Amino acid sequence: MFDGSISMSLQTPNCPPFFLSTVYINKTLSRTRPILSAVVQSSSLLGQSHESGSLHESRKFPGSAAASLLRSKSPDSLLNQANTIGIIGGVSVSSTLNFLGKLVWYSAKDAEECPPFVVCNDPALNEELFHASVHSLKSKTVQLDHIRGAVSQNLRHKRAFLEQAGARCIVMPCHISHAWHGDVSEGCSIPFLHVGECVAKELKEAKLKPLEAGSGVRIGVLATDATLSAGFYQEKLQNQGFEVVLPDKATMEHVIIPTIEALNHRDMEGARNLLRIGIQLLLVRAVNAVIIGSDEMQGVLPKDDPLLKKCIDPMDALARSTVTWARSNKKRVTKHYANLILRSLMF
Repeated sequence: MFDGSISMSLQTPNCPPFFLSTVYINKTLSRTRPILSAVVQSSSLLGQSHESGSLHESRKFPGSAAASLLRSKSPDSLLNQANTIGIIGGVSVSSTLNFLGKLVWYSAKDAEECPPFVVCNDPALNEELFHASVHSLKSKTVQLDHIRGAVSQNLRHKRAFLEQAGARCIVMPCHISHAWHGDVSEGCSIPFLHVGECVAKELKEAKLKPLEAGSGVRIGVLATDATLSAGFYQEKLQNQGFEVVLPDKATMEHVIIPTIEALNHRDMEGARNLLRIGIQLLLVRAVNAVIIGSDEMQGVLPKDDPLLKKCIDPMDALARSTVTWARSNKKRVTKHYANLILRSLMF
């Protein structure tokens, strides 16, 4: 259906079975939580570290230049590479690991190593995000206002931690977390990718044609009530000129919510049937594609289901954009230091 990268749809990449063997666990203290877990996967930009912490000399640059390139702005940073990615975990560990799998997969597609990354996974934040996700963000109660304030503050602490850890770009592979993207990214000194912008940009680049004469290109969005009420997918898609089609009230009450309930009761067959109905109800409204903006609904349909050809997992777009940024920044910094070396050799 789509040209280029957007054609991946909802099919989960087959990640290398040895992926988790390259992940190291490190724990540190948080100002707001007793334990904050950081998962670090490190691949050196110019060399590999000995156990003693020293660096092999780069084959491309003199050792002193390589060390300068790897040196972080902060001497206490966990990672020093210019393409280090900071990842704030979401509602569940499994969804975060799923995104890491995508990151590895899209990196390996061009026979390149996965960029270095630091992952912040806090069970307390996971729980707060879960409570926020099961309620409409437009609901007004003292309890929910407290939860939302706590989530925003927690996410900002995670962002600060990742910046100090050496991240040069931050992503949040979690739909509901993007309800706070504006607050969390405010004042951030490094790029902070937005999943809605990433998927909207890829759809724009696909140059889709309207399915009905006289109308624009329509994109459907299936998600929980909380994500839809946050409105960030609608905003980013409309900014790119798309017409956004959402489930109506009856579809939400009789299809989408029961789909989530069926999954919670481990009724996979019931969830599949309901999700198929939800997708078809949007397709009959002449949408070109359906964005599945819910972690719960990912992987419900079998990979050979023809409906998946019309569906998009936004986290694929976020992973591809992250890999693109990492490669671009690595090349930019490498070129910059190569020029410095050439200048130094001339004098």
